[in-house]
Amino acid sequence: MIGMRIAGGLLVAGMTATATATACSPAVDRATATVPAAPTATAASQRPSETLSPVLEQPLPNVKGKTFTSAIVDFPPNARAVAHRHGAAFVYAYVLEGTVRSQLAGEPVRTYHQGQNWVEQPGAHHLLTENTSRTKVAKLLVIFISNTGDKLKIEDPPT
Repeated sequence: MIGMRIAGGLLVAGMTATATATACSPAVDRATATVPAAPTATAASQRPSETLSPVLEQPLPNVKGKTFTSAIVDFPPNARAVAHRHGAAFVYAYVLEGTVRSQLAGEPVRTYHQGQNWVEQPGAHHLLTENTSRTKVAKLLVIFISNTGDKLKIEDPPT
């Protein structure tokens, strides 16, 4: 069973333990969670990356072929995401903690603080996403409305 409530102006979805196994398990297969590689001379000089932890994945009952996915994205201090896209997904991001600098193609660099949010249109190219702090974590709540079965994050190839 899924329960919903409004918390601080956000729709928050919660599930009972029995629904967790079925509703959340497919998200792990689709979402790209970045796991840091073993340290090497090259890797040690690179900035850390973010991790994506799916919270809820649920097909939209009134929109055939579309899925609602929520996730927490953790940015360790000084972390930066690789430039990426979210395919045909509509994306909503809300800063839960810390400060994040972000830039979409064709737009200026913007800085978002705790409590602020932005949206990304389908097909948007996310050029920059980084934690501005070298000492504090940053966290985002990210909501994806995507085509069922699509990858949620497609990183740019290395240059």
